[in-house]
Amino acid sequence: MKFSIPPGVFDILPSQDPKDWHSSYLWEYLETTFRKTARSFGFKEIRTPAFERTELFIRGVGEETDIVSKEMYTFEDKGNRSMTLRPEGTASVMRSFIENHKEMPSKGSLFKVFYFGPMFRYERAQAGRYRQHHQGGAEIIGNDCPEQDVELIDFIFTFYRHLKLQNLHLKINNLGDKDCREKFKSALLDYLKDYSEKLSNDSQRRFVKNPLRILDSKDPTDKEIIKNAPSILDFLNSADKDRFEKTKSLLDELSIKYTVDDKLVRGLDYYNHLVFEVVSNDLGAQNSLAGGGRYNGLLKQLDGPDLPTIGFGTGFERILQTMLAQNVQLPSPYRPTIFFIPLGQKGRSICFSLTHYLRQQNISAEMDLLERKINKAMQHANNINAKYVCVIGDNEVETGTIELKEMISGTVSKLPISSLLRVLTLEQNNENYLNTWNEISKPFTDQQEAKFFLAKIEEALAFTTKTTTDLQNTLAELKKIID
Repeated sequence: MKFSIPPGVFDILPSQDPKDWHSSYLWEYLETTFRKTARSFGFKEIRTPAFERTELFIRGVGEETDIVSKEMYTFEDKGNRSMTLRPEGTASVMRSFIENHKEMPSKGSLFKVFYFGPMFRYERAQAGRYRQHHQGGAEIIGNDCPEQDVELIDFIFTFYRHLKLQNLHLKINNLGDKDCREKFKSALLDYLKDYSEKLSNDSQRRFVKNPLRILDSKDPTDKEIIKNAPSILDFLNSADKDRFEKTKSLLDELSIKYTVDDKLVRGLDYYNHLVFEVVSNDLGAQNSLAGGGRYNGLLKQLDGPDLPTIGFGTGFERILQTMLAQNVQLPSPYRPTIFFIPLGQKGRSICFSLTHYLRQQNISAEMDLLERKINKAMQHANNINAKYVCVIGDNEVETGTIELKEMISGTVSKLPISSLLRVLTLEQNNENYLNTWNEISKPFTDQQEAKFFLAKIEEALAFTTKTTTDLQNTLAELKKIID
């Protein structure tokens, strides 16, 4: 039997092709950028299980949502308990908070966490929608003010700016409190009753159980009908109106452009007050990159403390596809600092030891273990984009010297084997030469090594205005040796 991948999922492959969104290099870059951005905003990482008790999502996400009614992967375990692969991240974080942070309400502290990982929904497989998709998100528990709302939106846009994404658009709305929504619901039903037979099957079902969700319909006929529907903004109380104006003012302050969309309700039942969505015109029909908002009351609904909460989720697949559509300039992929090519058993032994030693010093080193011919080994070094190549045979072992070839320039430097560590330490830190003095300020005794370091340090000086006493002394020492 020939096995193939199930529909709606994909492999993340060990490729460094910057034009392939399945490349693990791109995924690592995306996850690292998300983690760094989150931490710069004071968020700490949380990891929750890939599956939870089904009841958590029924109560947390909403029984009438498409996710719960149509899209969940639910199974019965061997203990006859109903379990579900998580379709989204918020409910799991709320469950974890209730279970593990019982002391927080009395202390009045702030709980800020971020997460990323796979989510599972049984959707029709199509571009931009997958049965296993990857989501990054963040949750803030314990504070209810417009500044907190806008800080979260600022986090999202800072993350996207770090990725160099452009032409993204923020849509915002305010769903008000429970009383506001009940009044709006009544007005919406009055408006829709004349169109009830023209609505899509899904919207006819929602008409009875959750009419606000009709505003979220993607059906063309439904969208035409709701164009002239009442606006929820007309039903906000004075406090919600003032708060919404404050939110818009704060967004203006941070130069985050937005559009008020009074039909934006999001697809989950737990939202109230502020809701938002970030869209990209580079994604076609599935153009939503991120969405979120407030869900004050969700913790209490899950038998937890009554604390205010806000959060968001962003789809990693769509981010990567947007980056490629916009031809975003990506950082260089991983490249080993040095690739050793051994000749003979003595060379193999030395290369094996050197590779091990350099790795212990956090220097990326690889070695040819396939006993290729030297031309083939050099070709492989070029394919993996190694910065340096070092060939070690009997002669190099006997003399204690090596030839270090810089692959881009083709320059060959003859150096003592004993100096290899500090040469590569300098190269490994080539973005910050001036922080490598522990290794490079030791006395130089070899002219070739001195020439190598002089070239590297002069190269560094071309990009910095900072000249320390240590640097001046080292330059003088190098020139003295060379002269």
